[in-house]
Parts: sequence; structure tokens; C-alpha cells
Amino acid sequence: MARNKLAAPHLFLNRHFSWLQFNERVLEEARDAKNPLLERVKFLAITASNLDEFVEVRVAGLLQQVEHGIKDPGPDGRTPREVLTELAVRTHAFVNAQYDCWREDLVPGLVDESIRVVNMRALRPAARAHIGNFYTKAVEPLLTPVTIDPAHPFPHVINKAICLAFLLCPKRRGSLPYLGVVTVPRALPRLVQVPSANDAVEYVFLSDVIHAFAERLYHGYEVLSAAAFRVTRNSNLYLEAEESRSIMDSVDAQLHSRRKGEAVRLEIEASANQEIIDRLVANFRLAPWQIFRVNGPPNLSRIAYLYDAIARPDLKFRSFVPRELALKPGPSALFELIRKRDVLLHHPYDSYSSVVRFIESAATDPDVLSIKQTLYRTSENSPIVRSLIEAAAKKEVAVVVELKARFDEASNIRWARNLQDAGVQVFHGLVGLKTHCKLALIARRERGGKIRQYAHLGTGNYNPSTARYYTDLSLLTSDARITAAVQNVFNYLTAYSERPQYLPLFVAPLNLGKSCLSLIERETAHARAGRPAFIFAKVNALLDERIIQALYRASQAGVQIELIVRGACALRPGVRGVSSRIRVRSVIGRFLEHSRIFAFGNGGSTEVYLGSADWMQRNINERVEVMFRLKDPALYTQVFTQVISPYLADTEKTRYLLPSGDYVRGREAGLLSVSRNGFRFNAQEFLIGFSEAHEDMQALPPLPRFVKLPAPRKGAEKTSLSPAHAKSSA
Repeated sequence: MARNKLAAPHLFLNRHFSWLQFNERVLEEARDAKNPLLERVKFLAITASNLDEFVEVRVAGLLQQVEHGIKDPGPDGRTPREVLTELAVRTHAFVNAQYDCWREDLVPGLVDESIRVVNMRALRPAARAHIGNFYTKAVEPLLTPVTIDPAHPFPHVINKAICLAFLLCPKRRGSLPYLGVVTVPRALPRLVQVPSANDAVEYVFLSDVIHAFAERLYHGYEVLSAAAFRVTRNSNLYLEAEESRSIMDSVDAQLHSRRKGEAVRLEIEASANQEIIDRLVANFRLAPWQIFRVNGPPNLSRIAYLYDAIARPDLKFRSFVPRELALKPGPSALFELIRKRDVLLHHPYDSYSSVVRFIESAATDPDVLSIKQTLYRTSENSPIVRSLIEAAAKKEVAVVVELKARFDEASNIRWARNLQDAGVQVFHGLVGLKTHCKLALIARRERGGKIRQYAHLGTGNYNPSTARYYTDLSLLTSDARITAAVQNVFNYLTAYSERPQYLPLFVAPLNLGKSCLSLIERETAHARAGRPAFIFAKVNALLDERIIQALYRASQAGVQIELIVRGACALRPGVRGVSSRIRVRSVIGRFLEHSRIFAFGNGGSTEVYLGSADWMQRNINERVEVMFRLKDPALYTQVFTQVISPYLADTEKTRYLLPSGDYVRGREAGLLSVSRNGFRFNAQEFLIGFSEAHEDMQALPPLPRFVKLPAPRKGAEKTSLSPAHAKSSA
């Protein structure tokens, strides 16, 4: 097939529909009775949070394209208006499925476990009196009731805030009903626990409490009707570079605008009076498809509160203790280990504490002279940031903080200012590019006065909190070529000091995309020459047209291609003559699959790469990203046996992408698992068990036929043990 035919629209799936399918797979986990009940509640809350971001960014962006008259079709041939029209139908169907899950599956399940979410009318007198006291003391002082009239315009409703709308009739004078609006305080939990007469745990929604006492707020009015509602606004930031304004000031100013962006969606209780809906729609200027009448609480993401508030381990996933890196006593023990060999960690199965310790040790070690680090997202009380602040008093510290990390902008501005106040040199990357690479570099004076550099390169953020439930990989190394290249990347970020190449690293936007294409094309050439050829990639999204077309060409040449794409995927697998040798999986389970891994057969000399970038146009062209090769055969054997093999063998949490664009379980797709005789295998649960028991890797299912494991170098570990396991087994 000619190369230009690989750009045909029918060969590409729509990115927005594909993303919505990803959220549908998360919803499947909420409906799956094999998952613990409170975990299912959490999955449902995640789908709501995911959808919020999708609406305020992706749907809002499509709306703007339509309003601006943009008619250019995407790779799948659809125009923005066509996508928006179909997306409206699909999104409404998805929201209906969410609320069906809540009402039909989760609420009855919670009741069976003596956990009830009730309305105020169902409360016993004693419980109602308790809630009345709570309302008087804790809620009413925070409320600002508004009645809409010429002197009181419609209040500004901030993005995603729960509000109550009231239809009010004055008791002493006849007139048309007024509209009243009250914002539910964000400072209070959305679910309020009420006293129970037995062992049951009971909650009532805060909005229901306010509704019950509405006539206290609106003296002189009769409350004819009430409904909880929520407005989602356009949350895209539109930054313009100005010589007179720093990036920090620009982002800070735009954050205030975000709260006032154009309304994109109105969620309102299905029982709402039509007059209330009509007045809200007129105020927010919304089309009918933007109105979501929901049979339940308008903000499902808030039910995650139940997961944290209810101490029922029997209704949650079994807890486990990640492997710790076995080290000798002493502050320099970690540096001594990294000097001897590279260390590869697989989080959350390997504890993230080793990465934290890497930065903490650098901060306190008197022989460490400087620390450089990138920060994209981090935790609220980050021990890493605290260590950087502590280190600034004694050594050179430079941090590149990405202020434009979506929805973490305010947090990152706060961290950047705190770091600056402590004496850290803070940079904000390059104008027009997001700094998304995960790098840390430490310079340390060794014996004899020699300065040695140590580096951390990762696939995930420097966030110890999310590292407990995101799967990611970390490399700790003192390899001089890698550390020198990392140093050059920091020079690029802080001084725009651009080099022709950064080997052994690939760096976006400079050469990472071209390098990925070259690796795919090299595999294509191997296949045409009859040499061993395969491609494995594990990414969060696959949307870049050039990469997809290169994979199509590789498949046509005979390359076997296995892809694990967690979220949106525009590649259409299984098309005869184009992608018949490409198989796409999505794994949705207990942990969020976040690691980016790439493996190439290379004619029998296998290469494995890790990185921070997905195969998306924005990662390749609009961000600073880093991709790096694992040189030690013991480490890439570890990746094959601890990641690739288990995930390709998974039968429980894997869905396969069909040529139609639908996702189905393996048995529905007519695909056999790696093991036979009805074998059931959950990769994430297996890796938890392995991290706890250090079981022999012979327990792993066999590798797929196309995977040829490279032999470890002489003297290297013969099994894919984590550093801690290797040491304890010695």
C-alpha cells in the first residue's frame, strides 16, 4: 500500500471518542462486583473527576473551534462540529450509566453493608435535631443567600461549585416567583455523618441539609421548589508571552479568569422545576445538549469522601507493603550503591521512598555540592520540596518548576515562590513549551576531590502521594554519559543552550519524535530482511499521526507489534493489509498505569527504552520530554519479566481494541491468554504478591512467542530481581 494511503481517515479513531471509552472502562471497574465495594465507589468518583476535566478542557476546546468557524477535519475526517454533535449523545449516555451505577449497584451495596446515604426526610427526630444544630453552628454562617432582581444580579457561580437554586414566592405581596441562589460552602465536606441508632453509618448530602433549612435563609418567602446544580466552565488557559510580564504572573492572572470562563455544562437534579432550569439556562446561555438532568447528586466525584471516611478494610483492596531498597547504614549508602550499579525501581511495587531518599540524602550530605531538579506535579506536603528548601542554605540548588501543569498551576506557583524565598534558583522552562521530563541531577565531591554526578530519570512525577497508586519506573544512575546528557538538558531548560544531540538521551521537542520514528523504521527494515523484529510500547495515549503511520508500515513489513495504551488511542488495529499484526490492549485496574516503556527486537539485539513522553503530538512537539535506553541487560530483563510479560499475560483487567473501535475482554474478542486451560491472571495482583513474597520468577507465565529475552551480561543477576530482592537473596 502506498504511503499516502496510510493517512486515510478510516484508519484513524477519533481521540475524543477514544478517551470517553477509556472512562467507560473505568466505569466498568465501578460496576464489577469482584472489586471491593468502597473501591467501586472510588472508581465511580474517578469517572466523574475524569469527565469534569474532559468537559472543561476538551469539550470546551471543541466549542471554541465551532464558535470560531473552524471546519478543518481531524485525522478521522470529522469536523469539530461533527465531533461535538456525536460527543453530546455519547456523553449523555455515559452520564446516565454513571447514575445507574450509583443508584442500582452502589447504593444498594452500601445499604447491605450498613452504610446509608439518606435524605433529610428519612432522618429520625434525634438525628434531624443533631443536623439542625450542625446547620446553625457550622453551615449557616458560611452561606450568602441571593434573590435575583434588578438590584441583585445573578451571582457569579464559580467553576464546579455545588449550588442550590430556589423558586421563591413572597408571602406578603403577590408577584411572579423569584429565583434564589446559594453556593454550598467548599470548606465543608459534601457528606455529613448523622448519629445512628444502631451499627449503621449514615450520611446526608450537605446540599440536602441546606435545602431542608432554606426558609431560615429566605424569611418572608415560600420555597416553592429547589434543586442542586453545578456549572462546569471552560478551564483552558490562554497565555500570551509578554516581555513585561513573567510566566508566573501570566499564569497567576489566567487562573483568576478560569473561575469565570464560559459555561460549558449544567448539571442539575432531574426533579428540578422546569422554571428553575429555564432561568439557569438563560443566565448561562447554554444549548439543550449542555443540560444534564441527573438522578442523583450533581457532583459524583465527591462520593470519594466515603472511601476515606469509612474505616472498613474489608471493603477495600488488601493493603500491601512495597519493597524497600536494602541499603547499608549511613547517609552515603545510596550513593555507594548507585556507584556500583544502576538501580531500576518499579513503583508502587518498589517503594518511592528510595527516590525521596535520593533527594533527602543530597540535601544533608556535606559532600553534595549541587542539586538540579524538574517539578511538574508534586504532593501538597512534599518531602522532596522540603529537602530542596533545606539544601538551598548550604549548596547550589536549581529547580525547573512547570507552572502550566493543568489544574496544578496554583500549587506550583506556591511551591515556586516558597523555593525562591528559600534561595533556590527557580526557572520556568522555555516559553511555549511545557517541561514534562522527570529529571534530578546531583553533583558530589568524591574521594580525591573528584566530582561525580548522580541522576534520577523517571516516567512519573515527583509526587510520593500519587506514587502509591501510579505505576511508574525510576532509574538511579551514575553513568557518566547519562549524567552528562542530563546536565545538558538542564542547560537547555535554564539557558536555552541547545545542542545538536543529547545521546544517550532523546529529547523533545528536538529529536525524540524523529528518534522514535527511526527505531520503528529500523524494526521495519529488520523484518523485511528476515531478521527478528518486534515492537512493544506501553503508553498513556497514542495519537501522533506520524507514529501511527510508521507502525502501520512496520506491521505491513511483518513486525509483530504489541501495544498497551491506557487511554485514548487513534490507531485502528487488525485492519487487513495495514495493521493485522498490531494488537492494542488497555489495562484498567487497582493502579493507574502510567509508565512509558518501549522495546524493540532490533534483529535479535533487544533494546528497551523508558521515558516521560506518550506518543502524542503535544508530547513530541510541545513539551520538553526525555527518553532513555536501559543499557544493563539485567535491567531490561527486569523490565521484560516484571512489566512486559505479566501485562501481556493478564486476563482480568485487560481489554482489547477491535478494528471496529470497540473494547472487549479477551474472551469476547476470541483471543486466548498466554496461558491455557482457563488460566486467570491479574498482573497487578501478581506483582503485589511478588513484591511481598519475593517469589521465584519461574512462577511467571511464559512470554509471548515473539519476545526473545536477552541474556544477562556475565556477572549480572540471572533473574529480574528488584535491588532489594537481589541484596536479600545474595
